[in-house]
Amino acid sequence: MSSVESQQRVLSGMRPTGKLHLGHYHGVLKNWVKLQHEFECFFFVADWHALTTNYDDPSMIEESVWDMVIDWLAAGVNPGSATLFIQSRVPEHAELHLLLSMITPLGWLERVPTYKDQQEKLREKDLATYGFLGYPLLQSADILMYRAGRVPVGADQVSHVEITREVARRFNHLYGREPGFEEQAEAAIVKMGKKNAKLYRSLKRRYQEEGDLEALDTARALLKEQQNISLGDSERLYGYIEGGGKVILPEPQALLTPDSKMPGLDGQKMSKSYGNTIGLREEPDSVAQKIRTMQTDPQRVRRTDPGEPEKCPVWGLHQVYSDKDTQEWVQIGCRSAGIGCLDCKKPVIDAIVEEQRPLHERAREYEGNPDLVRSIIDEGCEQARDAARDTLDEVRAAMGLRYR
Repeated sequence: MSSVESQQRVLSGMRPTGKLHLGHYHGVLKNWVKLQHEFECFFFVADWHALTTNYDDPSMIEESVWDMVIDWLAAGVNPGSATLFIQSRVPEHAELHLLLSMITPLGWLERVPTYKDQQEKLREKDLATYGFLGYPLLQSADILMYRAGRVPVGADQVSHVEITREVARRFNHLYGREPGFEEQAEAAIVKMGKKNAKLYRSLKRRYQEEGDLEALDTARALLKEQQNISLGDSERLYGYIEGGGKVILPEPQALLTPDSKMPGLDGQKMSKSYGNTIGLREEPDSVAQKIRTMQTDPQRVRRTDPGEPEKCPVWGLHQVYSDKDTQEWVQIGCRSAGIGCLDCKKPVIDAIVEEQRPLHERAREYEGNPDLVRSIIDEGCEQARDAARDTLDEVRAAMGLRYR
């Protein structure tokens, strides 16, 4: 797979650590549904990643895997448009993780911000393990295995993509320098023809001397169009413009996803750790009960007391689910005590139940047919393994490990 083609490939995964909630739906899954129509997408169940923090109780992981896949399918992730697979069913991830560990400085892993943050947040767990220290590198192996050019992440996960870029750069620097690389690259430029060769050299100069990223993008598009050069030459020229060697593992870009605006039942971010969630496939009666019993503005003790919507967690849900007219109705009615808290909550209940209706409908097909879910994952694992084997073949050859 060429570096140019990798820009059309997306990889993302989720840990199976319990049932998904509406925060996952608004923060991740709606974005996946959109991306699957724009890129070649690989979405995986990160069960090895779940073991890094839940190694002492793996039973929860096993129970969650199939539930989570059904949640994905219910949300509209389509196995005809994206490849869905389970990480541990593609053992090539483990081999690439091992090979990359040979070249990755220890300091790179220790400085990943989430390493210390997670240890602090999960103080009740013993996370002084080799697996926990190495999980950012396993994440890098996940991405580089599929030569994914784009990785959808929130702002707090950008550091994981950055270490992946550093690992890819180091790998290419160590193993992409084939004998006579520059001579072969120069010969490939000539094969492009006089006009394209001149344009390539101009773009190379602009990128290397001025750091012009637009020139790099233009060069990438130029190489994709070339009919006169081989795939190997295309890879050489891609590495040559960046001032390195042949690109074996393309550097991914973070595809920033908007922060989930989904507040929990207490007004904080919706999270299992806060116990403030509404399940992705929660039953309508349960949704209604949870919202009816939500805390409201503490100053509004009686029905006749005026309130402040901004001090009420229900207002956060209105900002996600209600149109401008309903929001204005809430603002005026709450401040004037013209509506009661249960009146205010009803449009939110109705909107969430309506949003979940198609999710429930899609889920029913899979809940009653576990063999169908397993066959979707079996097929996805096969597709993922085909792509993974291609990458590992090149990695092994570059590292002198292909004994044939």
